[in-house]
Amino acid sequence: MKSIRIKCPAKLNLTLEVVNRREDGFHNINSIMQLISLYDYLDISVEKSEETKIMLSGNSKDIPYNEKNLVYKAADLFLKEAGLENYNIKINIEKNIPIAAGLAGGSTDAAGTIFGLNILFDNILSEEKMHSLCASLGSDLNVCLKGGCLHATMRGEKVEKLPDRVYPVTLIKPKNLGISAKEAYTKYASKKDKPKYFMTEKMIEALKKGEDIKEFLYNDLEYAVFDDYEELQFIKSKLPKSIMSGSGSTYFILDTIENIEFPEEYQVIKNLHFILDGCSVAE
Repeated sequence: MKSIRIKCPAKLNLTLEVVNRREDGFHNINSIMQLISLYDYLDISVEKSEETKIMLSGNSKDIPYNEKNLVYKAADLFLKEAGLENYNIKINIEKNIPIAAGLAGGSTDAAGTIFGLNILFDNILSEEKMHSLCASLGSDLNVCLKGGCLHATMRGEKVEKLPDRVYPVTLIKPKNLGISAKEAYTKYASKKDKPKYFMTEKMIEALKKGEDIKEFLYNDLEYAVFDDYEELQFIKSKLPKSIMSGSGSTYFILDTIENIEFPEEYQVIKNLHFILDGCSVAE
């Protein structure tokens, strides 16, 4: 049996601007994504068997441990792409990234699965092929595989490296509120007024010049769902400079908030920071 432990980082959308709706139902976006020091961990083991089995387990009661899980789909796709048969694959998922939170928790675990299996099978797939598998599974996997600060376009799977910066990060999430990407994009589509601020281009220019990026933080999907949830309005009232990540419901601020307290129905995660890598082997 061979085994490995993989760190799978969460991501933030520093900007998220919706470009248009595609024929396949997804949306093209213009976004700057950043990996941060909040991790899920995967313990992956492989051994030869008489048939192929993929078995999932974990510490969360809020995700499925079957073929509906993106980790299962990633493992299954990897084996088929690599032409591997008759293996037992066991993957334990240690969830630390909040679920349905706009932090790519499911996507990063799936990307980490492909990354970890590729190491266990002696790098049988090229980096280009791994990115191709990630793109076929979802919108944020390529970002989580590559890591650092990235300009993401199309539906998020086309990524280009940007200059890395280091900022402190604090996350604030309503514990009992998750917002699906489908809901957020549907509500955005229904908006008559769709302001265009071109914050992604402005932030890219600031990153290249080494300037502060805080004034360019922006999310079209926050605009789409903000009026429907008192919890989001409460966070914004306490932290006016905070921004929602992805489809929410997590907000973040590029700062520490030692002097601001939230009620217990909000989860606050402090002492995080930008990181330069993506999915990696845990030491």
